[in-house]
Amino acid sequence: MKFKSLLLGSAAGLLAVGGAQAADLPVKAKAVEYVKICSLYGAGFYYIPGTDTCIKLGGYVRADVLANTNSDYGIGQGAPGGANNRLDNYYQTRARFDFNVDTRTATEYGVVRTYADTIFSWDSTAVTGSNPSAFSTGSASLGLYHAFIQFAGFTFGRTVSIFDTPWQSYPAGGPDFLPGGSNNVTGVNQIAYTADFGQGITASVALQDLTTAAGGQTNLYNASITAGGLSGFTSASAAGAAFIQGIYGTNDWGGTRMPDIVGAVRVDQAWGLAQFSVAAHELHTAYYGTTEPTGHPDDKWGWAVQGALSIKNIPTGAGDSINLQAVYTDGASRYNFQSLFPQNIYIYGGSGIGAYQSLGFAGIADGVFGTGTGIDTVKTWGFRGGYTHNWSPNWVSAIYGAYASLRYGNTGKALICANFVAAYGAATATCNPDFNLAVIGGNVVWTPVKNLAFTADLSYVWLDQKYSGTIAGAATANAAVAKPAATYELKDQGNLQLLLRAQRTF
Repeated sequence: MKFKSLLLGSAAGLLAVGGAQAADLPVKAKAVEYVKICSLYGAGFYYIPGTDTCIKLGGYVRADVLANTNSDYGIGQGAPGGANNRLDNYYQTRARFDFNVDTRTATEYGVVRTYADTIFSWDSTAVTGSNPSAFSTGSASLGLYHAFIQFAGFTFGRTVSIFDTPWQSYPAGGPDFLPGGSNNVTGVNQIAYTADFGQGITASVALQDLTTAAGGQTNLYNASITAGGLSGFTSASAAGAAFIQGIYGTNDWGGTRMPDIVGAVRVDQAWGLAQFSVAAHELHTAYYGTTEPTGHPDDKWGWAVQGALSIKNIPTGAGDSINLQAVYTDGASRYNFQSLFPQNIYIYGGSGIGAYQSLGFAGIADGVFGTGTGIDTVKTWGFRGGYTHNWSPNWVSAIYGAYASLRYGNTGKALICANFVAAYGAATATCNPDFNLAVIGGNVVWTPVKNLAFTADLSYVWLDQKYSGTIAGAATANAAVAKPAATYELKDQGNLQLLLRAQRTF
């Protein structure tokens, strides 16, 4: 019994010592779960650790220098770009960082996808005004171009419009302001459904919210004549000064009622792409006057139709392409003079016959109305296209062009021209608010190493406005660009500009 007790005691002691020693040893680390490549959705995707969701991060860093314009890829008009005096800036610079996140998860209903794309920009400070001058305050900016969820054919959130072509308004590179079709590269809030029939054939329908201050609605002019001049202006001089800036009345939209209804059919195959798009756009005004008893015109629907064609790998070389599109709108001008195109234009020239200077101006609208009238819709048409040629893996060049025409209806034109005569008289000038606008340009891109590109792009804009003769009087003064009250010749105007860009994509 004594021997048995000794053995048990010794074993207990050994266990205690062993336990103490084991407690002093480091615990075995849990196996590290390394990031795994996800090959389901293409290059660049990885599994988020601990999940079955794949993620891809991307973006770019860009530096721009622009000559003879006052905004990054701007048309060279307005204040101060259209001044043609000591106020307009000869160059503009921008630094931009783009960051996007793409996640995808396979489910029994198909792939669930989320995508977000944010833009951080710093634009050089432009000088505005005169005596005293001021520096603009819009240096740093943050943008959200895309933020959407895709599930079972549906898209919910912000992204490009299904009305748009895949190249947006860049058929062969080029500036942001090409007319001749829609462009929602900065995104539009929407609910969309796309049916995929295979072989690259798809059909889509969407409800889109274009009622935004920047890049959404164009003008819906209330051109009623009041004792003070145009509706909403304090005096005839104020109305006249606005008129020569392409502002033909008070922008008089009512509250939101219906989103735009958009549809598209697309064939996207190895040879290229063909697309047909349609859109319906409701025009809902406020009141003829400032209060409810003044009444209002009935609502009206505008519409747009667009066709597009892309031909890839044409005989001139591997990777070469031609992109073409054409559009017609009635009461939906943004589908031609797109989201990045200025909706009011004025450009001064260096000289005018028997005048202080020459001046060209234009205003874009969906419709025009005045007291007691209905909405007279504005009709437009346009086209744009481009050709891209690959000289080698490192050198690419392209040419592009665009043309768009706008025509006011008889009622709208009569209202606008009555205000024109009230401001400037009828003896020395002819009123016609219709206009055409053309852009032509080309670029060269050098890619010395993968995902690093240097671009030089030269473009010319021509405003073919239909006013003629000369205007004079107090209403010709334009304080925004230091223009005095004087005699000005109404004349077509042009602007040449250059973009130099360096971009690293990751």
